[in-house]
Amino acid sequence: MDKILIIDDEKPTLHMFRLFLNAYGYQVLTAESGEEGIQVFQNENPPFVLTDVKMPGMDGIEVLKRIKEIEPMTEVIVITGHGDMDLAIKALSLDATDFINKPIQRHALDQALKRAKGRLNLARSDKNEVEVKIRKDAVIIQILGNVNSGSEEALGKAWDEAANAEKQKIVILFSHNSAINGAGIAILTQLLLDSRKKGLNVVMAGLSENFSKMFDIAGITKLVKIHPALEDALAD
Repeated sequence: MDKILIIDDEKPTLHMFRLFLNAYGYQVLTAESGEEGIQVFQNENPPFVLTDVKMPGMDGIEVLKRIKEIEPMTEVIVITGHGDMDLAIKALSLDATDFINKPIQRHALDQALKRAKGRLNLARSDKNEVEVKIRKDAVIIQILGNVNSGSEEALGKAWDEAANAEKQKIVILFSHNSAINGAGIAILTQLLLDSRKKGLNVVMAGLSENFSKMFDIAGITKLVKIHPALEDALAD
């Protein structure tokens, strides 16, 4: 049974999460402040953490930083207020797994937990985080893991392989557990700008709703069309 730590200064929110996550089969740990959350984390070392962003004292961003310093492989999901995209993007840039908005929607929690589990499993395996698949009329660059400052070499090689295949289309396909931070967006933006100069037809597919919003704010949607699924991207 996986442990999961919930950090929130609102007791009703902690109670709600305990009900949900017990039903999912997690061993649920709770803390009512950032400081208490760090103490529980150090004692219990859970692989998954959900933390509210806005709390008195140590806020969720500081909690995220501290947890990543203690154990970088921990999957941290941040809980934001509706419309707090600046805080959400900051959290993702600090390698948060995902963010969910209050009031919590069950499907959003499900998706975030699924991504967290997928990321953790990939990190524990020796599978490449970027794969290239060549089809008859398209090349698919599948992103399985995180896009960050360490992804530049792997993405660059994949992009060169895709371009040299001389197919009609390049599809960047994000898996359900892939994530991207600020450094990753910068790398991806530069590759898309280079592709535009070369006249390459690039589209994207598979992004979650949250990461689609992030790409829109970052201006990536001005450089590339984003489709909900691979089939849509191939048919475009």
